[in-house]
Amino acid sequence: MLTIGQYVRPESLDEAYALCQKKNNVVLGGMLWLKMQHRNVGTAIDLCGLGLDRIEEDENEYRIGAMVPLRALEQHAGLAALTGGAMEEAVRHIVGVQFRNCATVGGSLWGRFGFSDVLTLFLALDATVTLHHAGEMPLADFAALPRTTRDILTQVTVPKAPRRVAYQSQRNISTDFPVLTCALSEREGTYTCVIGARPMPAVAFADEGGVLAQGITEDSARAFAEDIASRVALGGNTRASADYRREICKVLVRRAALALSKEG
Repeated sequence: MLTIGQYVRPESLDEAYALCQKKNNVVLGGMLWLKMQHRNVGTAIDLCGLGLDRIEEDENEYRIGAMVPLRALEQHAGLAALTGGAMEEAVRHIVGVQFRNCATVGGSLWGRFGFSDVLTLFLALDATVTLHHAGEMPLADFAALPRTTRDILTQVTVPKAPRRVAYQSQRNISTDFPVLTCALSEREGTYTCVIGARPMPAVAFADEGGVLAQGITEDSARAFAEDIASRVALGGNTRASADYRREICKVLVRRAALALSKEG
């Protein structure tokens, strides 16, 4: 049961940041995972009045506010074109449309959940996040911060650099948490493969051996998948064992590589 002592809608990011410095105060986000916890919250901080619910763009980047719902990502034509449909594929299995209408980008990333499809894809897109106090930083650096960090995530920035992206996931049922996730991107001949739901948070790998450098074929895709599966740390939980995840990793990475080959 979640118990909230006080509910506040701050009028500025400075006010929100000051409030969240107290250990027992919590930023609500979409309040979908938070409400499932058993805890006492001193002050619940609602960011919905701070204009963080918009997706803006210029010729160089997309700027996605922390309060943008996942459904907006799923339906955004510009992000669909930029990612070749990978954005929709990454979020369309997350519970259901009603859930995705409430779950926010900021909440999905701030939690750095091991099961996060959103974190997996944005890492592959070379995204950066902006924190009100700490400023802008690569998403990979943010994901490595201690969970005790107390700041306000205000936006995610995705560069409009030409790239190819493929997203794959394995689930025991269509709307369940993923057993494993995989995002593979190619930009100017450089490949980045991100594996999530390990069940630890997503991590990125480069094609260090240049397996895909001469092009993607059935053989090179399989060799690349074997390489990634040999390097990634995997664990077990109620959904799958570490050994099962390693076999699934080989399948998902190979499929993602072949999907990029078809795009090319």
